[in-house]
Amino acid sequence: MTLKTSQQYINDIRKMKIDLYMFGEKVENYVDHPMVRPSVNAMAMTYKMAMEAEYEDIMIATSNLTGQKVNRFTHLHQSTEDLVKKVKMQRLLGQKTGCCFQRCVGMDAFNAVFNTTFEIDVKHGTHYHQRFIEFMKYVQDNDLAVDGCMTDSRGDRSKRPKEQTDPDAYVHIVDRSEAGIVVRGCKMHQTGMLNSHEILVMPNNSLKEDEKEWAVSFAVALETPGIIFVYGRQSCDTRKMESGSIDVGNQYFGGQEIMTIFNDVFVPWERVFMDGETDFTTMLVERFASYHRQSYGGCKVGVGDALIGATQAMAEYNGISRASHVKDKIVEMCHLNETLYSCGIACSAEGYKTAAGNYLVDILLANICKQNVTRFPYEIARLAQDVAGGAFVTMPSEKDFVHADVGPIIRKYFVGKSDIPVENRQRMLRLIENLTMGTAAVGYLTESMHGAGSPQAQRIMISRLINLEHRKNLAEKLSGVKENKDLDWQ
Repeated sequence: MTLKTSQQYINDIRKMKIDLYMFGEKVENYVDHPMVRPSVNAMAMTYKMAMEAEYEDIMIATSNLTGQKVNRFTHLHQSTEDLVKKVKMQRLLGQKTGCCFQRCVGMDAFNAVFNTTFEIDVKHGTHYHQRFIEFMKYVQDNDLAVDGCMTDSRGDRSKRPKEQTDPDAYVHIVDRSEAGIVVRGCKMHQTGMLNSHEILVMPNNSLKEDEKEWAVSFAVALETPGIIFVYGRQSCDTRKMESGSIDVGNQYFGGQEIMTIFNDVFVPWERVFMDGETDFTTMLVERFASYHRQSYGGCKVGVGDALIGATQAMAEYNGISRASHVKDKIVEMCHLNETLYSCGIACSAEGYKTAAGNYLVDILLANICKQNVTRFPYEIARLAQDVAGGAFVTMPSEKDFVHADVGPIIRKYFVGKSDIPVENRQRMLRLIENLTMGTAAVGYLTESMHGAGSPQAQRIMISRLINLEHRKNLAEKLSGVKENKDLDWQ
């Protein structure tokens, strides 16, 4: 069994030499940078939990490729039970970190590329699937974190890739040789990129026959020459660089989004999994999106659990936990959160085996799951802010609370229930701020809206998959508009 400890994982990425820019400066030791380290800690939890016997059933799986025990984040789903355990694992890690733990996008990319390459080979006689199997064995044997890359910069959204003024608006092939391909372009909003060992790139959207150069999927290591990383800003992010531990909200964990630039990057053929097969771009995009929309029924629920807990704590700290309207609001938060979880479990339980052998979620229900995720976390956050009160956005800084002159006065007026330390209120208010409008809101709210496709993307899929004619036929039979042949006993 090849499983890394959290420390082994951190040692891995500490050794990597990459071109990273943040706040206009090149960063060398990013692992220990206060802006980055919380996200490293969150990713490290995916390794730590896999080493704990209590969570082995959901964190560990048996590889269908090697027969060895592997971290579930590197697993190819072999049953609906695997799909369900994936969602349970994601909820657990959301609870433990209170943020995006960044490893889901790679797991979802693995499964989509695995079954899509199989079908490409069947139709076109290519050899992508075996290449990808060898890549997956490498990933599993070394327990690697891999960032799935899909979203391009896209330029003018009214134009297709080939119509763009700058062809680099979408990642594309600029050269081929006997050794491999050279790619150029940029992938945006890449979650946990700096905390990964490898990058797995997929096309952004469905492509036409004359857009072969953009129909490309490949894998490269982060240290590959020509890749440039630019760290994305988040609300309240520089609090991580301040002294103290209260104002940051989440004391230990955080997320990370990166702009990833491919500046004429060479990819050897053994790492190329799609090269011009435009007829399979729709399949790859839809399958990846479906897996990732399923994921949100787990990870966002786990973070929601943390936010609900913070809201309950604030109600108790403020002495209002017994008020009927407060109880009702917290019940509503739980109802919305469990509804999201139910959707994640449902699309998993209704999954099915693909031609390649791994399991795919029910695509319609996965889109229903994500459509709910674009709404419910916002309402949960609104209710949390309602119960918390205005202090979570007006409270003085941690430094003011400890100031020799004004600190005692501030603490005097920030007492809630007399038996609750003022610092407890400070910490819980900052956590709610962090989750609903600070750095964690990137992963909990904005990512809920735009990650794995914006709301309209799910509505398009829902309209495509819902069989309205079947439903109309049911109504016509029940009403007598059509003959009901089911009544064969009459």
